[in-house]
Amino acid sequence: MQLTAVAKGKLERYHKTCRGAFLAELDERHITSLEDLNARLWAWVEQVYHRSEHAGLGGLTPLARYQRDLARIRVLGPKAAQLDALFHHRIQRHVRKDGTVSYQGQRFEVPYELSGKTVQLVVDPHAQRVVGVEDDQGRSLGEATPLDAIGNLHRTRHRAGATVEGLAPHGGPNLVEIALRRHHGDNTQE
Repeated sequence: MQLTAVAKGKLERYHKTCRGAFLAELDERHITSLEDLNARLWAWVEQVYHRSEHAGLGGLTPLARYQRDLARIRVLGPKAAQLDALFHHRIQRHVRKDGTVSYQGQRFEVPYELSGKTVQLVVDPHAQRVVGVEDDQGRSLGEATPLDAIGNLHRTRHRAGATVEGLAPHGGPNLVEIALRRHHGDNTQE
């Protein structure tokens, strides 16, 4: 993401003020941990920076400018729990015949039944990782996991709904679940 010249200037101005007003006044003899430094920074921001007049705000303090628009600020409500997900990127990809897609030179496995379809990869831009797969309406279609090419070299894949000897159709117990039950002595069927 690129910053505009105005945004860059505002950030540079903040850092200049921080260096000149906060760091210049900081007495490092009182700092014993990162928490001490953070506590002093937040105190300075709240008590000094937010209460000082800023030319860029027309002579208002940041606190006064914030309070002026307080009536227009809305609470996120239930969306607050999903805040990170609101900023995930969606990138269109075609699912190969082998049930994989690629992103930034890496291949990912997606649910095999999506083979031949176009999907949206959901990417966390900050962590630079793929977190899931959605359709074009934003409905989750499952996970995308990094492809283990060597581990999957001889893996047999079956289309959804196909019955394989010893396995139930898609959605039922699979070989791993059956092995788990046998291992723990539970022979009951679902």
